[in-house]
Amino acid sequence: MAELHFMQFSTSCSPFIPAKNSVNRVMSHVLYALVPAIATMFYLYGYSVFMQLLIASSTAIFTEAVCLALRKRTIKIHLLDLSALLTGVLLALAIPTIAPWWVTFSGVLFAIIIGKHIYGGLGYNPFNPAMVGYVFLLISFPLQMTRWQDPQVFLSLVDAFNVILIEQGTFDGVSGATVLDSVKTQLSTGLTLGEINTSPVWTEGINDGLIFVAIAYLIGGFWLLYCKVISWHIPVAVILGLCLPAALGNLIDATRFSSALFHLMSGATLCAAFLIATDPVSAATSHKARLIYGAMIGSLIYIIRTWGGYPDGVAFAILLANLAAPSIDYYMRPKTVRL
Repeated sequence: MAELHFMQFSTSCSPFIPAKNSVNRVMSHVLYALVPAIATMFYLYGYSVFMQLLIASSTAIFTEAVCLALRKRTIKIHLLDLSALLTGVLLALAIPTIAPWWVTFSGVLFAIIIGKHIYGGLGYNPFNPAMVGYVFLLISFPLQMTRWQDPQVFLSLVDAFNVILIEQGTFDGVSGATVLDSVKTQLSTGLTLGEINTSPVWTEGINDGLIFVAIAYLIGGFWLLYCKVISWHIPVAVILGLCLPAALGNLIDATRFSSALFHLMSGATLCAAFLIATDPVSAATSHKARLIYGAMIGSLIYIIRTWGGYPDGVAFAILLANLAAPSIDYYMRPKTVRL
C-alpha cells in the first residue's frame, strides 16, 4: 500500500498586516500632547504642579500593579501600555494644584479601581476613569476641590511640599476662586456680566495668563490630530455644541449669558474636547456617532455651566455622554451597501 504524505503548512491568525496603532503609542502621544499644558501650568503655579503629578502618577502605577496582581494578569505588559499613568496625569492636571495629598491619592485610587478594573480593565470600562475619579472628588470633597491656587503666587519646591503634604491646602494667601466660579457666583447675586468683568478675579485671572493654559491644550490637540491619534469629529462637535448655544444666549442677553469665546477659553473645554472626550474606549465609534456624541458633551457643558450647580461641568457632561455612547453607536451604525 502506498504511503500517504501530507504537507504541513505554517498558518497564522489575522490580521496579517501589523497595525500602526497600539495602546502604548496612543497613550504616549496623549502624554506628549499634555507637555505644553504642564509647562504652562508650571510657569503659572510653580512646583505644586509637579508635586501633584508625582503623587497621582505613583499612586496610579502602584494601584494598577496591585489590581493586576489580584486579577492574575501580567503586570509588566499592562503597566507598559501607559493607560494607568495617563489616568493619573489627567486627574492631577484637573484638580487644584494645592489640593491636599490625600485628595489626589483617593481620587486616583477610585479612578483605577472603580473606574477601570471593576469593569474588567482597559477596553471594558464604559466611563473615562479620570473623570470618574474627578467627579468622586468633586462630590466627596467640595471644599478642597474649589480652592484653586492664585496664579500670582509661584510656589517653590519647599512651599509646594508644605502646602500639599504638611498644611494640606490651607496655606493663606494662595487659594482663590476660578473665573468660571466667580462669574457663576456673582451672576446669582444679580450682577451683570459688565459689572463682573471689572472685578479683580476676572481681570487678574485673564491678565495672569490662564488663557494660555487653554491654548496649550489646543496645541496638544493639534498634535494629536497631526499624528492621526484622534479624528476631528469629536473635538469639532464638542466645540460647536458648546459655542453655538453660548453665542445664541449671548446674542439674546449679553448681560446674563457669557460669550462663546469665554466658554471656549475658560475651564477645561479644550482639554475635554481634544484629550478626554476622544478616549477610544468610552467614546462613540463611527463618524456620525462621534459627531452626535461630541455635540452632546458640548451642549451638556453649556447647560451645566449656565443653569447647573457646578461652575464647569465638563466631567459630568463626559460621563453622561459615555453612558449614552452605546445607544448612539447602535442607532448610528454604518449601513451595508450591496453591490
